[in-house]
Amino acid sequence: MKTYTVLHRVLHWIFAVVMLVLFTTGFLRMYWMSKTVISDAVNKNVEIKSLNLDKQSLRTIVHSVQDPMFEWHVYAAYIITFAFIARIIYMIVKGIRFPNPFLKTTTAKEKLQGFIYLGFYVLIAVQIITGSILKFEIGSESLGNLAETTHKLAVYWMPIFVILHFAGIAISENTNRKGITSKMIGGDSE
Repeated sequence: MKTYTVLHRVLHWIFAVVMLVLFTTGFLRMYWMSKTVISDAVNKNVEIKSLNLDKQSLRTIVHSVQDPMFEWHVYAAYIITFAFIARIIYMIVKGIRFPNPFLKTTTAKEKLQGFIYLGFYVLIAVQIITGSILKFEIGSESLGNLAETTHKLAVYWMPIFVILHFAGIAISENTNRKGITSKMIGGDSE
């Protein structure tokens, strides 16, 4: 029977909460609170429009709206980086392995689980690397553009992972792993 230590559960829930913050702040910055949306809103306001703001003033307004939200994104990124490193170390120390999807002896269910785990860890690592390139302006402009495009793909893969995660939970709760949800919340009763 699999046991979920306090550290295991804390890392799991840090990932859950921080990924929600990262997704929300990233999504807002890309769509509902993008530079274009904020600029258009400012330009449509009759009182502000009468002031005839120059581009720099408009940029200042946009940044005053976006910057506090983006700070949350950056802080959450630092937390997930720390949690990711801690989780990898924890898995190595505890000998935790997910199913190897490349072995011929692995069942179809285990292959699916293995690919989902592998994809999750690879994508989190890619997000950390591309986010670091953007934050610390590492490399050339073309590398920065590639990093930005790749980084923004999380808006698409993260919800897919969450749906797959909840589907896996639902399947587990209705098969031989019943109770996994309560163990991940409250720990093992043993």
